[in-house]
Amino acid sequence: MTDLLPPDDLAALDFPPDVMRALGHTVVDRAVGHLAGIPTMPSRGDVAADALCRALRAEAPETGRALEPLLDELFDRCIPPSFTTIGAGYLAYIPGGGIYPAALADFIADTTNRFTGIWQAAPALVQLEANVLEWLRAWMGFPETARGVFTTGGSMATFNAIAAARERHLGPDIRRGTLYVSTQAHHCVQKAAKLAGIAADRVREIPVDTAYRMRLDALTEAIAADRAAGLTPFFICSTAGTTNTGAVDPLDAIADLAAREGCWHHVDGAYGACFHLVPELRPLLAGLSRADSLTLDPHKGLFLPYGTGALLVRDGEALRVLHASTAGYLPPNQGEFYDPAQYGPDLSRDFPGLRLWLTFQLVGVARYRAALAEKRALAVEATARLSAVPGLVLDAPPQLSLLAFHLEGPGLTTREAEDRATAALVERVTARGDVMLSGCVAEGRYLARLCVLSFRTRRREMEVAVAQLTAEAATLLAEARAAHDATVGRAAGHPT
Repeated sequence: MTDLLPPDDLAALDFPPDVMRALGHTVVDRAVGHLAGIPTMPSRGDVAADALCRALRAEAPETGRALEPLLDELFDRCIPPSFTTIGAGYLAYIPGGGIYPAALADFIADTTNRFTGIWQAAPALVQLEANVLEWLRAWMGFPETARGVFTTGGSMATFNAIAAARERHLGPDIRRGTLYVSTQAHHCVQKAAKLAGIAADRVREIPVDTAYRMRLDALTEAIAADRAAGLTPFFICSTAGTTNTGAVDPLDAIADLAAREGCWHHVDGAYGACFHLVPELRPLLAGLSRADSLTLDPHKGLFLPYGTGALLVRDGEALRVLHASTAGYLPPNQGEFYDPAQYGPDLSRDFPGLRLWLTFQLVGVARYRAALAEKRALAVEATARLSAVPGLVLDAPPQLSLLAFHLEGPGLTTREAEDRATAALVERVTARGDVMLSGCVAEGRYLARLCVLSFRTRRREMEVAVAQLTAEAATLLAEARAAHDATVGRAAGHPT
C-alpha cells in the first residue's frame, strides 16, 4: 500500500491513526527480528561497499513509496555491510550496545516532540533529564554544586569543558593559554581545543610511562617551561581509559598538580568513567571525583545508542557563565530549575535524557552495576588465559576492561614483521565472523586490542575470542618460522 496519505489533498502530511499504528508495528517487528538474529550475524559485514554506495545514489522521490520495500532495502542491503556494533562478539574499538529501552524512549520523544531546550516549554520533561544528570553526578562523586549537559558524544563534551575553562582562566587573552594532554589522549581533545580558540602550538603532548599513562614529571616540567616563557597554563586533560590501551592516568596526582598550578583539570572518562558506578571498581579510578570537569559517554559505559554523551562540571556556574543567554522572544530565565539552554550550546535539541531515564526505570541500577563488573571480570580472565599463549605479549593488561597485545616469535625478526603479524592476527580472527577485534598504533608499535564493553558480551564470546586468538597466533607463528627458515636456507645456498 502506497497511498498512506489522502490522495486528494497533497498538503496533508498527518497519517491516519490506523496507518500510523500499522507502520509502527511493521517497523517494530522488523527491528526486533533484526535483534533476534544477532547470534547469526557476522561480527563485521563486508564493508568493501564502494559499488553499493555508488548504486545507492538517487534523487529524492516525487511521491511516497511503500514502507515494506524501504525496510527491505535498509535491513537487507544497507545495514549488513557494517560493523555489527550491537553484536555480542563486538570487541573492537569501544563498543556501544544500544540497549532496547532507549529505542522506545526515542520513539516517545520523537512522536510527542516536545521542546526541551528551555525549562518553561516542558517543565516536567526537563526535570526528568535533570534527574538523570543528578544521578550521574552522584555516581561520579561530584559535589552538589556540579551541573551538566547532555551532548552528542565526548568530542562536544570536551569542547564545552575547554571553552568553560578558557572563559574562567584566560578571559579575552586566549593566545597566552596552554593546554596539556598525553600522547595517548583521544584526538578529539586537540580538535576541541582548536574549536575553542586554542591553537595547535599551544597544545602540549606529554609523554607516557610504560603503562601508557601520562608522566607526572614530564607534565610538571612542561608547565614550568611554559610559565618561564610567559605563557599561562590553564587546562590539563587526563584520561580515565584511553582508546588505544585503556590506560588510566594518575588522576589523583594530576589533581594535586592542577590545584597547585591553578589549572583546570578535565578528565576524559568517555570510555572508563562509568565503571565508577560500581563501588568495588572505584579504586581503579581514584581521583576521578576531584576533576573540575568530566566527559562521560553513556553510549559506551551505559550501553545507550550512539549520540549519547554528557559533561559534568564541578562548579556548575562556570558552565552557566559560558552558555547563559536570553532573547526578546524567550521567557525570562529562572533560577530554581535546570534549564538545558543555560548549560549547553543548543537551544533546539533532541531529548537524550529520556533515553537514560526510561532505561534506568525499566532495568534498574543494580543490573548496570552487575553488567559493568562482569565486563571487567571477563577482561581480567581473558588476560590470564592469553598470557599463556606462546608468542602473545601483553603490552597493556586491563586497567579497566580493555587489553592490548602484540605477536612475536622466532620467525618475526623485526618490529615491522611483528606489526604485520599482529595486524594479520586481528584480521584473521575477525574474518572468522564470531568476534571482531581492532588494532591501533601506540608509541610506535601496532597493537591488537580487545575491549569488553557490550552488554551482550558474555563468557561464551570471550571463550571464543581466546580460542581463536590462540589458534590463529599459532598458525601465524608457524608460517613466519617457515618463511624465515626458507629465507635463511636460500641465503645459505640450500634448496628450499
